[in-house]
Amino acid sequence: MTMKKAESFSAFYFRDFRLFWIGQLISFSGTWMHSTAQGWLVYSLTKSPFYLGLVAAASSLPILFFTLIGGAVADRFRKRNLLLVTQALSIIPAVMIGLLTSLGVITVWHVMALVVFLGTVNAFDVPARQSFLAEMVEKANLLNAIALNSAAFNGARIIGPVIAGMTIAHIGLPACFYLNALSFLAVIIALSMIKAKGEAKQSRESILKDISEGVRFIRKESGVRRPILLVATFSLFGIPFVTLLPIFAEEILDVGVKGLGFLAGSAGAGAFISAIILAFRGDIKEKHRLMSVSATVFPVSLFVFSVSKNYYLSMTALLIVGLAVVNFLATANSSIQLKTPDNLRGRVMSVYTLVFLGMTPIGNSMMGTVADIIGTANAVSLAAVVCFSASAIILTRMKT
Repeated sequence: MTMKKAESFSAFYFRDFRLFWIGQLISFSGTWMHSTAQGWLVYSLTKSPFYLGLVAAASSLPILFFTLIGGAVADRFRKRNLLLVTQALSIIPAVMIGLLTSLGVITVWHVMALVVFLGTVNAFDVPARQSFLAEMVEKANLLNAIALNSAAFNGARIIGPVIAGMTIAHIGLPACFYLNALSFLAVIIALSMIKAKGEAKQSRESILKDISEGVRFIRKESGVRRPILLVATFSLFGIPFVTLLPIFAEEILDVGVKGLGFLAGSAGAGAFISAIILAFRGDIKEKHRLMSVSATVFPVSLFVFSVSKNYYLSMTALLIVGLAVVNFLATANSSIQLKTPDNLRGRVMSVYTLVFLGMTPIGNSMMGTVADIIGTANAVSLAAVVCFSASAIILTRMKT
């Protein structure tokens, strides 16, 4: 079946993608529920922004070390089979945190160990998942598939945190982790029904040489290199503000755990709206213009959030934060993938994953440390200013 490139939601015409998308939506909702509950758990145990940053850093640190290997593995093995393994392994830490919390013996160090395990699994899961999209749809529909996948991820950002807040308040904290464990079964069932398995490409080169080939391509292709550099900037300085949301909810805005759910959900709502608009529009010719506007609006709205003392203004600012950052990330992701040869897709997306998720251990640790020294609101304000300045420099270079 051949679809027009610019047709809205055209990726849904492919059965494999529909199955995968439904499974992803359920699993992503569980993941965001888990993330919100985990932040509340860590803050309840420690009352420290430093530990919030440290745990968030521990979850992403394995990506810094292993995701390039994960990209090379994704280019060598059948991606569907690789994803079945990673999704099954992801159930383990969710169940363990739930059990330890139920028994009342959970410590921040238990959480640290389990998030490191999950982060290692994600280092192999994310590059395979990103590059698998191109094998479920035709190339002309890849941009639409990326936008719809982003819509599932960010739609879950609305559903997951809100459900987490209600679940913690009415059922209890451990229930969030058990529900997340169950949500992985949706992806496993979907993957087992998908006909596309991906190709197993034999390579006589070492893993290190395969990785080097992908890095060389990125260095030579400016249309891939510069968006990746800007993604790295936001991941290091801007996006880590999410780990400090429990402090904004409890100490600055005084809205408690339910308010935390709606704050996180506001950013998710903006992100979801952004992804749906991108999927509806189809292809976008002026990608650089959209990236420029989004990269400017993101730090400005983040600064407004950091100085706000009003709950509703904060939710509005986070709505715009989510809309702007996803506009940029989805456009950059599609631009990078469309410029990348099929045989390098896993490795290029592993570099994208490295700068998108792998930079966050540094950013989260830095944000938590600075927040301890100068205060949470001041730390986020400073991050917004740095992000705005750095993105302006990179965007100027992207025009040349």
